[in-house]
Amino acid sequence: MIEIFENEVVMLLIGVVVLIFILGNRQQLKSLPASSILIWGFFMMLGSWILTVLEGFLWEELLNYMDHACYAIGSILVAVWCLRVFGGGRKTGKEAF
Repeated sequence: MIEIFENEVVMLLIGVVVLIFILGNRQQLKSLPASSILIWGFFMMLGSWILTVLEGFLWEELLNYMDHACYAIGSILVAVWCLRVFGGGRKTGKEAF
């Protein structure tokens, strides 16, 4: 039985719109620090949204595992990007304010 949820399709459509934005603004996005990490994180999330919709049609269990792996990898990449851009150092004393 085919099982598709509207929220999954809406999330995929939003992701495609963001992909169009990214492709249209490649040069500006390259000026961000460590931009390739952030963009690959987005691609992994987009892959996850695609797999989520596809699992309603075929290979439900396999695509579900791949979907969760993409989410995990994408989340790690975005976290690494945040650490690189915003730093991971702890500030103490007057520096904290």
